[in-house]
Amino acid sequence: MGRKLPRKFYLREDTVEIARDLLGKLLVVRDENGERVSGMIVETEAYLGETDRAAHSFGGRRTARNEITYALGGHVYVFFIYGMYYQLNVVCGRVDSPHVVLIRAIEPVEGIETIRKRRSVPRAVTTGAPRSVMPDKNLTSGPGKLCIAMSIDRSLNGGDLLGDAIWIEQYRSFSDDDIADGKRIGIDYASEDAEKPWRFWIKANGFISKGK
Repeated sequence: MGRKLPRKFYLREDTVEIARDLLGKLLVVRDENGERVSGMIVETEAYLGETDRAAHSFGGRRTARNEITYALGGHVYVFFIYGMYYQLNVVCGRVDSPHVVLIRAIEPVEGIETIRKRRSVPRAVTTGAPRSVMPDKNLTSGPGKLCIAMSIDRSLNGGDLLGDAIWIEQYRSFSDDDIADGKRIGIDYASEDAEKPWRFWIKANGFISKGK
């Protein structure tokens, strides 16, 4: 559809600005069968590294798990949470500046039938009952949901967003009037940083998470 975002998009110093600018861009994953599955980014959160109490790298914490966040901007940070879900983050900034943007929600664009299949839930495994039908607005309306829908897991951790497995393209533009901001979700432990308005979403979009 559009061109891949260049490296310089991710290397900017203002991660909050990057989080806002990612709205309307197209997240694309090419799966193991070569199918292109995509969704428009409609909700993001910025995490500002060593000075942000909500960030995995707060205070200079550097582990095997978050090492990729210290890499050059334009790479992928995928982590496992609650023993159940993966979450997709975009690494931003220069080397050793562990800022990331969490992709919280997308609106499916390509591969909708594949997305529906991945997100369908068996009602009765033992009886072989048909799978339940999930409303489209629930398919990708959260960070864990979108990773299931897009088949994103730890195998993509460290991936280059300028590569051919996962990337982000130009797609649509939204005015300031179309965009809302507010507190990030699920970080009450982060003291005053929990109040920072570093979550962004497209106001009129039906695919944003329930935390709107």
